Order: sequence, then C-alpha cells, then structure tokens
Amino acid sequence: MASPLLEDGAFAQLRQPLDPKVQEQRERELDEKIHGLYEKSQQRQAELIGLNATKPISLSSIRLLGAQHTRHAFLSSILDPLLSANRSPTDTEPYTLRSALSELNTAITRLNKLDIFQHPISTYIDVSEPTDSSTTPTDHAIFITAKERGRYTIKTGTEAGTAEGSAYVNAQLRNIFGGAESLTAHASLGTRTRSAYSANFSTPIFANPDLRWELGGLASSTLKPWASHEEVLKGGNTRFAWQTGERSRHEFLYSGLWRQVTGLAESASPSIRGDAGDSFKSALSHTWTTDTRDVAMLPSSGYLLKTVTEVAGLGPLRGDVAFGKFQIDSQAAVPIPIPGIEGDSGVSFTAGLRGGVMYPLTPGGRSPPTHSRINDRFQLGGPTDVRGFRLAGLGPRDGGDALGGDVFAAGGASLLLPLPRVGKDTPLRLQAFINGGRLLALKESGGSGTSGSGQEKARQAGGDLMATVGELTKELPSAAAGIGLVYAHPAARFELNFSLPLVVRKGEEGRKGLSFGVGIDFL
Repeated sequence: MASPLLEDGAFAQLRQPLDPKVQEQRERELDEKIHGLYEKSQQRQAELIGLNATKPISLSSIRLLGAQHTRHAFLSSILDPLLSANRSPTDTEPYTLRSALSELNTAITRLNKLDIFQHPISTYIDVSEPTDSSTTPTDHAIFITAKERGRYTIKTGTEAGTAEGSAYVNAQLRNIFGGAESLTAHASLGTRTRSAYSANFSTPIFANPDLRWELGGLASSTLKPWASHEEVLKGGNTRFAWQTGERSRHEFLYSGLWRQVTGLAESASPSIRGDAGDSFKSALSHTWTTDTRDVAMLPSSGYLLKTVTEVAGLGPLRGDVAFGKFQIDSQAAVPIPIPGIEGDSGVSFTAGLRGGVMYPLTPGGRSPPTHSRINDRFQLGGPTDVRGFRLAGLGPRDGGDALGGDVFAAGGASLLLPLPRVGKDTPLRLQAFINGGRLLALKESGGSGTSGSGQEKARQAGGDLMATVGELTKELPSAAAGIGLVYAHPAARFELNFSLPLVVRKGEEGRKGLSFGVGIDFL
C-alpha cells in the first residue's frame, strides 16, 4: 500500500505540469552541455592531429563501407592515389599525417560532388593491424562510411509564375551503371508552356565530378502571347562541362533544333506571319560563368560574370538559319554597414548590367546573310527583367506584336532591407529599385540593295551592327522605378513589386502598378 506521504509528495509533483520556463531552462542547459562536449572533442582531436601532424606514415589500405551499387574500379580511381604504394617514386617529400589527411579530404570532396552518397561521409584512420606480418609500424588504414542515396527520385507538383501556371513531374535515376551516371526526365503541362518534355543523361569523365558529359533531347510547345504565335521545338543536344576553379565553370554545347512558328492569332502582324513555318538551327555555344555571390537568389556580397557565345549555321553547321550571338551578364552586391549594428546588418546594394549583340552570317556559304528570325532575337522587359514593363514590352513592335531585337543593353540597381520584426536571417527583403534598358533592331545599310557578293553583304551587316550599337547611348533608356518584396527560395526568386515607368517610348508597353514575377535571372 502506497504511503499517503508519497501520494501527497513525489507522485503529486510528477503529476503537475512542468513550468514552460523551467523546461526551456533545462533544454538550454542540456544544449550547452552537449555543445561543450562537442567542442572539447573537437579540441582534443585537433590537439592529437597537431601533435602527430608531422609524423611520417604510410597508408596500406582503404575500405569504403556502404557503396554496394558503385563499381570498384570507379571508386579505385578516386581512392587508390592515396595509398603509399601508388605514390610517385620521384616524390621526395615525406608522407605525413597532415598530407594524408589533406589528400583524404580532397577525395571525400570528390565523392560528395558525385551526388550519389548521403551527407556526411564519415572517415576513420587508425594504425594497421599489428598482428598482420605484411604491415609495418608506420602503416595506417582508412575506413570510409558512405551510405548511398536512393537509386531513384520522383517529384510532382505545380508551379505559378508570371502569367503562367503549370503541373510537372520530374524523375531521376542515379548511379545507373555504378559510375555516378544519372538519367533525368521532365514533363510538364501549363498555360503558357503548353507542354514540355525532356530527358538528359549525364556521366562524369574519368570519375571527376568537375568534368562531365551530357546527352539530352527535348520537345516543347510554348505560347508567345506577346508575339501572336506558338513555338514548337524538337531536337537534341550534347554538352561538355568542366570547372576551372571553385567558382568558375565552362560549357560547350552543340544543339540541333527543329523550330516551328505556328498557331498564329487572327491579329498576328505581317512580321510574325513572315517568320511563320519551319526552320532548323544547328549551333555551337560556349558559356563561361564565374559566380562568387554568397546567395545566388539574394546576394549581399560577391559578383557574377557570365558570357554566352553562340554560332549557328556557319561552315559545317548545316541549317537554314545562320547568325553569331554574344551576350554578357554581370552583377555585383555589397553589404552596407549600419552604425550601431554589429556584424552583418542585412542591408545590401545590388547592381547589374547586361547586354547582347546578334548579327547575320552566310549560312554554309550558300546564300547572302539574311535577317534574324523571331525565334532567335533578344526580348526585354518583365517582372524580374526590366521591371515596370510587360513581358517583352521593350523594343521594336509591329502592331501589337513584340518583334524582339538584335542589340540590347539593360541595367538596374536595388537596395535591399530586412523587414521590421522579421529580421535579417530570413530570405525576405524589402526592395527599392531603378532599372532600364534599350532593345534595337539591326539598322539597314544604306544602298546595300540586292547586288554584291555574300562577303560584301556580310561586311555591310557588320557595319549595321556597329551603327546599331552606337544608337544605344544616343537617347535615354526606357526606365522604371519602384518598391517591392523579395523572397529568395533556393530554386527561384519571387518578387512582388509596385512599379512606376519613368521613360516609355512610343509603342512600348509600360506597366504601372503591382506585378508578380518568378525567375532565376534578375537585374
């Protein structure tokens, strides 16, 4: 029989709810204790490594646990160079614990970049089994535990963007042949992009995640309401990509695309009707990107520099369109210190500048240069592009249709501030911006006529290009200013802005008031 004293004492206290303040204090003390033990463990580990950093060692074996579906030869090409037996005989520097750990860290980084193992990958290094007669007193063994990710992933969902909604399904197969290969398939149906299907196979070259080869195909149908038509694309591409530094990347791409301008609206202009029908583009392009921004969708420091060079229909690149195209995109962000606030204030200033030129070429030497097509020209304007203008709202027009242009320049500047009571640690910011740009069609050469060789007409087209570039600075650019909200999701940037057009040319479509945009590129 329980004692009345116990019923009224200890048991009664256990039945009483715990004071939230006491519970919070206990949790805080427990967290501090765990953090203290972790710091002591890290400090002790650093001390042990420091005491033995210059100790000569040799690596006799490496065991990787958990990689059941990855080829042994593939992993060996990454890990075997660490073994002492595989080191160069001309290497006169002693193999110390510090150098072994440095090379091991490089190998683990490569394994992480392959994207087939779960994070983190744990490592353990110890002396080899002393009872093994084949080992020496300096021999050490490395054990790596790397749990493989699932062999496939399927995602479905819906997306909402600027004047567009869509439903999609993505599927990815990983490590198909045991060498970090992947196959990605995408399908979507929407209001503007009516249908889009693509498949892409990617594999690292020489087990190097920074050196990849890709092969892909696509089919899509996209409504272009700003130009009264629908564009159908079908084709394939192959890509060779490599990194030249931690933040620098190059890509070479060949693409062959059959394009169709179809589904013309009743109000389609003569310019759009003239480009209707089929065309085939065979093109080589090179993309170079250097990106040091801390957060791509909401940068507070760093810079971006990106160039895209494309050549279509020249020489052996057969097709019925031929042009050269160059585009540059730059952006810089700096944090702004605020007096009285220590460290990062969350206030930053971002500025961007971009531009591009496009000029006709002689397609395969078979005919003189021709005018550019609606499929290939630049478009400018939109909620995350030149804000304060409708999609493709800048540049030449024919009636209600935006025709795009061959030369453009655009720039913008934004001041980003944390929201009151929300704080700087959230991806939400207030934005004040000003931006502008110009989009021009290639000027016609005076007296070019229809006579003369293809080379002469190509030179005339080059002269047209220089004259058109000179026009960019002769007048004020179309411009707008405004304020808004920015939310930086890891996959895209969401903006809700109130814009006021300041300079609008005749025929261009400014947009005063609220606009919502989603994108990964922004001024």
